[in-house]
Amino acid sequence: MGAEVETLGARGTEVPKATPILPRTAAGGRVQLSSANLSGDCGARFSRTVPLNRISKGAFKTMDLNRVIKLLEETDKDDLEEEQLKSVKKLVQCYQNGLPLRDLAQIFKILNLCAEKIENQPHFIESAFNILKLCGLPFLKKKVSDEVTYAEDTANSIALLGELMKIPNSELRIQICKCIVDFYHAEPPKKHITGYQQASSSYKIKMAEVGGLAKKMVQSLALLENQLVEKLWVLKALQHLSTSEVNCTLMMKAQAASGICAHLNDPDPSGQLLFRSSEILWNLLEKSSKEEIIQQLSNLECLLTLKEVFKNLFMRGFSHYDRQLRNDILVITTIIAQNPGAPMIECGFTRDLILFATFNEVKSQNPLVKGLKLSNSYEDFELKKLLFNIIVILCKDLPTIQLLIDGKVILALFTYVKKPEKQKTIEWSAAQYEELQLHAIATLSSVAPLLTEEYMLCQGNARVLAFLQWCESEDSFFSHGNSYHGTGGRGNKFAQMRYSLRLLRAMVYLEDETINNDLCEKGTIQQLIGIFKNIIKSHDKEEAIVLEIQSDILLILSGLCEHHIPRKEIFGTEGVDIILHVMKTDPMKFQSGLGYNVLLFSTLDSIWCCILGCYPLEDYFLEKEGIFLLLDLLALNQKKFCNLVLGIMVEFCDNPKTTAHVNAWRGKKDQTAASLLIKLWRKEEKELGVKRDKHGMIIDTKKPLFTSFQEEQKIMPLPANCPTIAIMDVAENIRAKIYAVLGKLDFENLPGLSAEDFVTLCIIHRYLDFKIGEIWNEIYEEIKLEKLRPVTTDKKILEAITTASENIGKMVASLQSEMIESQAHQDVQNEQKVYAKIQATHKQRELASKSWENFLARTSNAKTLKKAKRLQEKAIESSRYSGQPPNAIFHRTDIKGLNTTVPSGRVVTVESTPARLLGGPLADTDIALKKLPIRGGALQRVRAAKTVNEPKKIAPT
Repeated sequence: MGAEVETLGARGTEVPKATPILPRTAAGGRVQLSSANLSGDCGARFSRTVPLNRISKGAFKTMDLNRVIKLLEETDKDDLEEEQLKSVKKLVQCYQNGLPLRDLAQIFKILNLCAEKIENQPHFIESAFNILKLCGLPFLKKKVSDEVTYAEDTANSIALLGELMKIPNSELRIQICKCIVDFYHAEPPKKHITGYQQASSSYKIKMAEVGGLAKKMVQSLALLENQLVEKLWVLKALQHLSTSEVNCTLMMKAQAASGICAHLNDPDPSGQLLFRSSEILWNLLEKSSKEEIIQQLSNLECLLTLKEVFKNLFMRGFSHYDRQLRNDILVITTIIAQNPGAPMIECGFTRDLILFATFNEVKSQNPLVKGLKLSNSYEDFELKKLLFNIIVILCKDLPTIQLLIDGKVILALFTYVKKPEKQKTIEWSAAQYEELQLHAIATLSSVAPLLTEEYMLCQGNARVLAFLQWCESEDSFFSHGNSYHGTGGRGNKFAQMRYSLRLLRAMVYLEDETINNDLCEKGTIQQLIGIFKNIIKSHDKEEAIVLEIQSDILLILSGLCEHHIPRKEIFGTEGVDIILHVMKTDPMKFQSGLGYNVLLFSTLDSIWCCILGCYPLEDYFLEKEGIFLLLDLLALNQKKFCNLVLGIMVEFCDNPKTTAHVNAWRGKKDQTAASLLIKLWRKEEKELGVKRDKHGMIIDTKKPLFTSFQEEQKIMPLPANCPTIAIMDVAENIRAKIYAVLGKLDFENLPGLSAEDFVTLCIIHRYLDFKIGEIWNEIYEEIKLEKLRPVTTDKKILEAITTASENIGKMVASLQSEMIESQAHQDVQNEQKVYAKIQATHKQRELASKSWENFLARTSNAKTLKKAKRLQEKAIESSRYSGQPPNAIFHRTDIKGLNTTVPSGRVVTVESTPARLLGGPLADTDIALKKLPIRGGALQRVRAAKTVNEPKKIAPT
């Protein structure tokens, strides 16, 4: 084999290229090749003549291909061989620049006839070889429609190449493979032929897909068990064919994956077999049914081969190419390991992978890793991450746990859970070590919950808490944040903190008291609250990762404090304060998608687990208006929160101080808590499809709570331990919780309710009675379906219960009707009051208008004024007491000469006109005549008026 190098492959890997071996003729039986694949309508075109020799102007002389075919089919004469070979040679010379599509079927029929003669007439090997060389030339079309017209002929002709692989001749097989490879490296014709154009570059590839060439090439691999050169060429052809999804599907159906994988470790000094086979497996996994390929590879033979290949590359591969190939094999193995049915343990691959993953951190005397050491090259770094990744996948298979224990995986992974040591020389760069550290902690989150004893033996809690303390410290550390696990952690320690908290959360949620007690004894609750408070103070731009850290802290605290009053007391008021801080978050942020929803769920869970049941914390929560915040959250009317918030409200209502807080809450438009809960009930019933009329009244008194789902589902007999639909309905919606909260508020004196609310409240008040009746009705129906006949007493009791439930429904419906009628009557009365008020207003306006008209008449007409004056004086006289005591002095109350019709006294002030313009209020009365003014007569207009507060002037002495 030569040392020449060829660059091929999807990932640009360099592989050695083998030197071609001289062609040889293999002995064997005659291979019967049929031309049935060829188009049936070819005969209609055989009468055409085809070009024989080109003349200088690019035209063709014609040649009768029909004659060539007929000549090759003749077998009676013994001296025809030379003539047949000569005719084929002329044909080959004619098509040196390409094959016309319309002649393709005839040419391939000639090729097939030559192939059939090879066993008895070896001289036809050269003829077949030369025709095959022509197949690598461009296909030519005379018309644009030729590609469509001759598509079937072309597909059948190309498919014939796969059939010709059955000929036991190395030279022909290699040439067929070269021809297929040339499909993907199309070259323009050497000379332009007048009247012809080259078919599109992808035409051959498409026709190969239609003809199913890939499937036949896979099947030909079985004929090449011990023929390395031919096998390498077939793999090269399959490597090109596998770039198409159609071909990959055909190869999958031919069981290509298992067939190729089983021979990965066959001897091959050139290294091409392993490279090309791995490329084909990659393409099959990417471009065909991944599940089917995994199933084909999940057998003992394939996994043993992959194991040996990986071990050889791991232990003896030192070149860049070997390391790349090793990692590719490991990725393929990782994909196979996702199948639970893959015999990874049985073939010993799992044990070896665990050894290779941990030998750097845990010293081993195993000869496989003796003297081995990974470098800080990119390939070895990727290998380390891939090994961590496959451990996560392998641990999902429970039998692997013992192998993980034997391999000391927990101890190996914990070597990364520590702060980076600056002075110690390590084999990885700072960025690589950080990425491996995060990957190791993420791997621990999956592995440690399965190996709790090893976790505790390694002092896992102490290590993680110490690492968290370093994450919280202000030590100088620059995080690179380059990897997937380091997202959001550049320049800070948030990535390390996030994965450490994930590990703690995974361990706490095992509910293992040994682990949780150990955490509490080490002060985990106080430490986590301190971390949370510090994060609140530091407003970092990495909002999403901070929210995830806060959520994990609250979930860990919930897991530790649930069902443990002493731990809730340790949680204390500081813990309540951080919960209240989260609950005061702007509701608009819940729609941001950054993780506020998750944080809120974690907060509600921590209220349930860390506060409820501890009366001092409940009282502190109430003092800080925590119930108001819960009701504000409930008023947002977001279904995802309602169920959990109402559950918390039910528990809080056991505290006698809660009722006052609930009744004191006011929402938008002065909405009360009771009104909010009843509104939620109506909305829930509308979504459930409960039958109600436009006023919210009960329609079906027999089934007042039935949802549309219950109506659709038929009652079926169930075992006693299986909940029925009526029971499941209690847990699947919020009606039961609303009933419980309103029940704690006693259903009495609920403020801020409308008539519609009272109608709905009647149903809520009887929810438990209706639900009990619904369950008894189910029992009765199940008895009927099972064709059981209860005894007379039981039957009477069942009927009485059913009747009583229906009567309750009728009673509630009647009460609702009374309420609606009363409200309608009240509305009428209110309407009448409004109308009466409107009428009074109009009457007052009419009187005012009439009074104004009379006033205008008196002021504009002297006769009217005098008449009005006489009527007034007459009315005054008639109202006076007629009898007068003797010697009585009579004092008049009116003023003579006063031209007004309004009651007047001795002093009248006219505000509409200033006094200085009219000469004073009494200028024209009898009083003015009795007393002369100082200036002689009535007051006159003066040029200047003296101000009231003008200071007096003192004359000079």
